[in-house]
Amino acid sequence: MISILLLMVYFSVFSFILGLLVPEWEARPTLNAFGEEIYQKKTRKGFSILTLLGVINKPVVALLGSSKKQLIRDLAIARVDYTPEEFFVLREAAIAFLLFIFNPMVKPDTFLFYICVSLACGYLLPSIWLNGRIRAIKNTLVKELPDAIDLLALCVNAGLDFMLALRWVVEKSPPSLMMTELNNLLQEINIGKTRRDAIRDLAARYQLPDLSTFARTLVQADKMGTSVTEALNILSEDMRLSRFRRGEQMALKAPMKMLIPLLLFIFPVVGILVAGPILLDFIENSPFKAM
Repeated sequence: MISILLLMVYFSVFSFILGLLVPEWEARPTLNAFGEEIYQKKTRKGFSILTLLGVINKPVVALLGSSKKQLIRDLAIARVDYTPEEFFVLREAAIAFLLFIFNPMVKPDTFLFYICVSLACGYLLPSIWLNGRIRAIKNTLVKELPDAIDLLALCVNAGLDFMLALRWVVEKSPPSLMMTELNNLLQEINIGKTRRDAIRDLAARYQLPDLSTFARTLVQADKMGTSVTEALNILSEDMRLSRFRRGEQMALKAPMKMLIPLLLFIFPVVGILVAGPILLDFIENSPFKAM
């Protein structure tokens, strides 16, 4: 039993490391907003054992139904270059690793509980890691969006139309996550997608309120025939105000977040420094000793 688990852990860890070292995917332009076409049109640049192990999980992934599309979308948003089958390999590797690590500490009467906990934790840990990456990417986009809108507004005010302004901002700005998304937006428009659909898909991909406002403003300006310059100027001002309010909100939350380490680490030390000498003096000169 132990030798089988050891072999599974070794094989899984080796596959995971090899999958990280080998360049997995080469992205291609796509018209799909949610990652389905991205998943289908990616091509391998190298060999990985994760691909072979992922074949075993195809029947399992086929049973997911709509959850498979959600997983593909999450992997695309998190920029994790794995298929759903390979992501399930990571879950299996995590389960095998937990089974191997905690096996010596398990007693016979708690073996079933240990199996259930290992299965649950091993299944959830990759999902927690994936959700953390998605959350970090969305927070980065929210932080970088106001600056990108300011640059677009400046270019449009200087006399460029929206497409030239978008191209100039993408080419001249330093690499960032928001610039990558704007570059993808520009490529989708260049290969034949309408500007409205490309902007709508950008907002639908991440489902962020700020991106939705950005897309709604540009689509409405394009549909109604109003000036994009005025729309970008109003949007830029609103985004700066929203970022300022978000900063105020974070500042107001800071004292509450500081209260937990204050109660756990600082107050006990202060109590020891203040009450410690009194307690030692009471122990040495206790009146109960004379009795």
